[in-house]
Amino acid sequence: MDTLLLVSSIVLPIITIFFLHHFLSQKSTIPGNYGWPLIGESIDYFKKLRSGTNEKFVMQRRKLFGDVFKTSILGEKMAFLCGPEGNKFLFSNENKLVEVWWPSSVESIIKKSNNKSVTAESAKVRQLLPPFLRAHAVKNYISDMDSELRQHLEDYWTGRDEVEVCPFVAKYTFALAVKLLLGVHDATELEKLATPFVEAAGGIIAVPINIPGTRFNRGVKASNRIREVIMGIIAQRRKDLADGTATPMQDLLSHMIVEVDKRNQDSGNAPTTDGDMSSDLLGLLIGGYDTINTTVVFIMMTLVDHPDVYQGVLKEQMDIAREKSPGQLLDWDDLRKMKYSWNVACEVLRMRPPTVGAFRVAKTDFTYAGFKIPKGWKLHYLPHYTQKNHEFFPNPEKFDPSRFEGVGPAPYTFVPFGGGARMCPGNEYARAEILVFMYNIITRYNWVRLIPDEKVVIDPLPRPVHGLPIKLIPHGTIY
Repeated sequence: MDTLLLVSSIVLPIITIFFLHHFLSQKSTIPGNYGWPLIGESIDYFKKLRSGTNEKFVMQRRKLFGDVFKTSILGEKMAFLCGPEGNKFLFSNENKLVEVWWPSSVESIIKKSNNKSVTAESAKVRQLLPPFLRAHAVKNYISDMDSELRQHLEDYWTGRDEVEVCPFVAKYTFALAVKLLLGVHDATELEKLATPFVEAAGGIIAVPINIPGTRFNRGVKASNRIREVIMGIIAQRRKDLADGTATPMQDLLSHMIVEVDKRNQDSGNAPTTDGDMSSDLLGLLIGGYDTINTTVVFIMMTLVDHPDVYQGVLKEQMDIAREKSPGQLLDWDDLRKMKYSWNVACEVLRMRPPTVGAFRVAKTDFTYAGFKIPKGWKLHYLPHYTQKNHEFFPNPEKFDPSRFEGVGPAPYTFVPFGGGARMCPGNEYARAEILVFMYNIITRYNWVRLIPDEKVVIDPLPRPVHGLPIKLIPHGTIY
């Protein structure tokens, strides 16, 4: 009996330790599937991306594996941390446990000199943006946005019975960004940038196969042409700064040139070249264009399908218009009154996120929800997962702007602009431009779709397949 007790006192702790260790080691292994060799699960990922059901890629795997799972996309081992908790963890640990990472397609489109990493250099660019994209700066752009849009409508919409929304909206949003950020007003220069721009933007999230005829190859070639044009603009601006015809704070380009030159003098690292700046500016133009252009198009598409919502926006905007004198431009206070209009825009952003989300890379080994994430692993969050999920937004397929009344959605469930340290620096700029567009279009027109059942494709971002042709109905006319 004593012998049995002695053996038990020795063996049982050993067995307990063994099973505890086994359990913990199993828990620390991220569940999931890497898919096929080399291609991983990229085919399913891009299939769902193209069909506009990105959230299903996550939902299907979460159902199998739980809130944390592994996969392989774009040739990278990748972890998904699902839900608002995962979003919060990634956003709050920026530059601590994780940092921004971009696929190789981005590195090729937004190319840097001396093998500099786009990922590593992006933080330097963000430091230059606050003076021009924060709310206090955007306030100064409102009248310019309004004036530019009024002229655009006069040139391309007034007097037409029918318009194709997508190309006209793209023309306006791109031209405005180039004028406000680069100070370029010359129509010839604008055209040199605009012609290859769509192909460059399309190459950002294309499969990185650089052979003639592929989307990625066309994107790389287009980005090279754009950088050449921007470098010419930079060279002229340097001359203007030197002779005093330009000032350091007149726009982002001038500010960037002055600050980069100072940084190059103070740093012992490889200098930032004009080619690097041209790549940075291309990246900013792509980022701003995608969000605003896509959102404005789908606001117009959505309002046709929801006449009650259109009437609510019309009432709010007409109340503002009645307080303005003829020809008086919008200001910041006017935008602050557009609460219902912004709720409508947010609901469009919820249902039609204009980006595929973002990627991070683990700076060090860390543990999340009991699972070890190894250093170097990539992480990916999709706004679609929380924004189109019934757990966080009841009846997610229903268009309902009231979701954003009061305190609005639960934290970290509505993330079209990211969050934390990596909150999109242009979110206030985007908000202002979207509201200025809504005001000008809705106080002038109602409209009907010429193709009522027009399909939406994701190529690479969501867009109506025929460009959303509409019949314009100026207020006061009978349709």
